Amino acid sequence: MTPELLAPAGNWDCVRAAAANGADAVYFGLPRFNARMRADNFTEEDLPELIAFCHRHGLKAYAAFNTLVFAGELDEAADFLRLLNRSGVDGVIVQDIGLARMARRLTPELPLHASTQMTVTSPEGASLVRRELGVARAVLARELSLRELAKFGAGDGLELEVFVHGALCVAYSGQCLTSESLGRRSANRGECAQACRLPYDLLVDGAARDLDGRRYLLSPQDLAAAEEIPALLERGVVSFKIEGRLKSPEYVAAVCQVYRKALDNAMERRAWTPAPADRYQLEMTFSRGFYTGWLHGVNHQRLVAARFGKKRGAFVGRTGRPGRAGDDFVEIAALETPVKPGDGVVFDTGGDPDKEQGGRVYAVRGKRLFFQRGHVDFAQVPAGSRVWKTDDPALNAALKKSFAGALPPRHREPVDLRVSGRADEPLTLEARFRGHAFQVRSAIPLQPARTAPLTDEKLREHLGRFGEAPLRLGALENTLEGAVILPIGELNRLRRELAAPLEAAAARPPRAESAGSAAQLLAELRAPARAPGDPALSVLCRTEEQLEAALVCGVATVCLDFEDVRRYREAVERVRARGAAAVFLATPRIQKAGEEGFFKLIEAARPDGVLLRNLGAIAYFEQSPLRKRGDFSLNVANPLTAAFFMEKGLESVTVSYDLNLGQALDLLRGAPPAWFELTLHQHMPMFHMEHCVFAAFLSRGSSHLDCGRPCEAHRVHLRDRVGIAHPLRPDAGCRNTLFNAVAQTGAQYYQELLDTGLRRFRVELLEETAAETRRVIEAYQALLAGTQSGDGLWRALRAQSQLGVTQGTYRE
Repeated sequence: MTPELLAPAGNWDCVRAAAANGADAVYFGLPRFNARMRADNFTEEDLPELIAFCHRHGLKAYAAFNTLVFAGELDEAADFLRLLNRSGVDGVIVQDIGLARMARRLTPELPLHASTQMTVTSPEGASLVRRELGVARAVLARELSLRELAKFGAGDGLELEVFVHGALCVAYSGQCLTSESLGRRSANRGECAQACRLPYDLLVDGAARDLDGRRYLLSPQDLAAAEEIPALLERGVVSFKIEGRLKSPEYVAAVCQVYRKALDNAMERRAWTPAPADRYQLEMTFSRGFYTGWLHGVNHQRLVAARFGKKRGAFVGRTGRPGRAGDDFVEIAALETPVKPGDGVVFDTGGDPDKEQGGRVYAVRGKRLFFQRGHVDFAQVPAGSRVWKTDDPALNAALKKSFAGALPPRHREPVDLRVSGRADEPLTLEARFRGHAFQVRSAIPLQPARTAPLTDEKLREHLGRFGEAPLRLGALENTLEGAVILPIGELNRLRRELAAPLEAAAARPPRAESAGSAAQLLAELRAPARAPGDPALSVLCRTEEQLEAALVCGVATVCLDFEDVRRYREAVERVRARGAAAVFLATPRIQKAGEEGFFKLIEAARPDGVLLRNLGAIAYFEQSPLRKRGDFSLNVANPLTAAFFMEKGLESVTVSYDLNLGQALDLLRGAPPAWFELTLHQHMPMFHMEHCVFAAFLSRGSSHLDCGRPCEAHRVHLRDRVGIAHPLRPDAGCRNTLFNAVAQTGAQYYQELLDTGLRRFRVELLEETAAETRRVIEAYQALLAGTQSGDGLWRALRAQSQLGVTQGTYRE
């Protein structure tokens, strides 16, 4: 396909801005099931007009259906799929694997795009969703480098889409549980609270580390990859995506203008770099600083500037002398960006973001910027403070003008017309378009013309006015006999009468649908009932002393999740020597191109089974004789998703951590409970990220090759604004996970869960000592044995923990 520039559309003005400034496609959301619930979005009633507008202006329209779908929502999701199928959208962007399965059954001709929320990070995962789910396009993870993207290829017909501009999530999309854990606002349900944009203190071995004003440790600079488009084209990328459904239409206009030039030049193989004016309008419409993200691999010294989490814009310079109370101006040591009256600026003092100083410039005199007296407290602006230009009303007005007023269609298809008739008979107008023929006749007969007869020129002038329809007059055959005339109003009426069937012919034909329902699909999943066995407890250990304590407690199944997978073989031999427990090994949560070596090390350790955490692992181990269980990161939120993974040979899947108790019960009642394992106790893994805090702030290294591995020498926590210090852990791929410091338990709900037939329960450990490990395991063993109540266990753990234990995400 022809490479496309894909723009965000949070509202109508954004759609118009995209159409007017060079986009080839837009993606948008509706009020349900989309990952940007705070955007204006569109209503069901908007859909016909929205799709018609897009198609008239040469835009493809992709609907975002990119959240998890809970078991109780499958009927509504089925209706939503049919609505989108009938609307004529050009594709649907999906996260939920069960939803993708349902779409293939109910709306088989509706093109599916795997959202970046599906966490497609490897060629193996991409091939899996193409082969098993019929996905036409994959929106690849932002964390992939050009080198890794080169390994995907397009041999199986899968289209590749890549983000090229906009905000970067610090966590892998689809794997961020921070909003869910801290505020029960799931990012996997479109309600991200943007905790990554908040300040944190770095605690190293228990002591706060002074980072010279750098506190936004998890806030990446924005992605700007206009100059990488030629390299992305070489790697088979066909869709170049701009982030920003929460951004303004001026942002959409500005970014589309620049990236249209970048893409056109790249396709023509012309050298191109953004002009200073291009960079300026990108900075001014939204910027937290620009970087190429991960496209050139990790660079932990560049990705996160750490001095702010909000929009900044263009850098103006640094303040000269310190400000004083009562001043109405500030002096800039050296102006790097012009400033004029009316522009907005902010002073980056490195302090509390809620107390930042800034405002609109009242006057400019040399290097001095004047403000209305009292609007800025210059006593809070020390010398050397960075000054950023955050708003340029003149630029905004110019960008707004680009999409104001009527927008003519960008692409018009030719319509051939034949005009015939003679005096005292109706004029016959025939149209030929896309193999169709249409004919209309005038209600008024032609009259002999004394002057100004209907000439070719006059017919072209009045019959070629197709307005906003994506049509233009092609060949005109004039076979009128003699000099005749017809009122201009009647000619216009004939043209309008033809427009409706012509536009209908230009529209896409309706797609097929199945008469099935979500209930029918679920009925097919029900396995024969079998008598529930005794409840079983597995324990996930992250240290060797936790493993030893688990073995002492007689745990029947242990799962090991070590930072260094090379330690797995020795640990498995240790468990084998004890003789009793089955041992599972956890894969890394993310697998990128070329990282199959982690899986081979797991196989070589000869465990009883493997805990699978990503789509690449599902594909790699599908034919393995090892026992296989799926972890929470597979996002199993409904029975259809569970069925997909069970068909891959898994013996169980973990209930998604996005589910509260009621939603978990719906899942367990909608599919065989024997399919599932539920984590009863854990420290919620919040951010899982390619960004390495250890390397970024405890070394000068850009990657694991030169960082000196401070993660092996120090224990690190990030302290949030309420004073809680959350543990940070690296994994085998040098990726970091920030865990919630406060453990959560589902013990109070144990009996309700047991009553559904669920029998597999898990405890996950993090920083517990051997003694703490034994205490936690023995408490849950007593719960499963019936000698400890859920309420009693919760109270006991709360009393024993310095930070307490919450009901967390299970509480409704």
